[in-house]
Amino acid sequence: MIRVPADRFVTMIEVFAPAKLTLSLRITGVRADGYHEIDAEMVTLDFGDRVDIVAGGSGVRMLDEAGQELRDVAAPGENLVERALNLARQRAAVTVHKRIPAGAGLGGGSADAAAVLRWAGITDAVRAASIGADVAFCLAGGRARVSGIGEIIEPLAYVREQYTLALAPMGCDTAAVYAAWDEMGGPDGEHGNDLEAAALRVVPELAHWRDELGGSTGLTPRLAGSGSTWFVSGAHPGPGRVVATTTEAF
Repeated sequence: MIRVPADRFVTMIEVFAPAKLTLSLRITGVRADGYHEIDAEMVTLDFGDRVDIVAGGSGVRMLDEAGQELRDVAAPGENLVERALNLARQRAAVTVHKRIPAGAGLGGGSADAAAVLRWAGITDAVRAASIGADVAFCLAGGRARVSGIGEIIEPLAYVREQYTLALAPMGCDTAAVYAAWDEMGGPDGEHGNDLEAAALRVVPELAHWRDELGGSTGLTPRLAGSGSTWFVSGAHPGPGRVVATTTEAF
């Protein structure tokens, strides 16, 4: 339940939460605590969620594009928006208007958390990564080389590029995909994403969406992060697809 201050002058702040697209992902090692170290290139897109924030309120709501409440998006205590508020030591009522699907490999929850941290004035990547590995990059935005477990952000020059995202109607569990990668002996991804084979093992139906996008564009689709989104360069609109353009850093 959302609660806002009983004040006629309450101000709602609207913050854009852009999706992140992982253009390449190499896994360089596994730490003793089980976290995987990566070497990746990531960009932010002009496609994303809208986060409405009312300072001094309480509660977090997730709404779909029709304005209907999304339930069971995250277990109690695991919602990244709540973690972001706790990290920033802020009280606020937050409503997230979701466009980024859950489990799509586009950093939806991390983008929402980063939006809250930007609102709160938090800029430290290491602190951001403490609540979720992708939150650090989503906080910075733009284009960057990302390493460590996601907390090391090296900004790269902005390049305006367009991508077509094929949003498969199912999600991939990130932990399950990384576990499958471990079980498979840590394979290299021939298309630049080491997690591609593991994601296909966890969700074999992804192959259909890869083949549909590849067949209609004549291009080789790449998997976004741990999946389930496939993407190609350029604009190739169609059902279940989003054409998005890269954005600059915040």
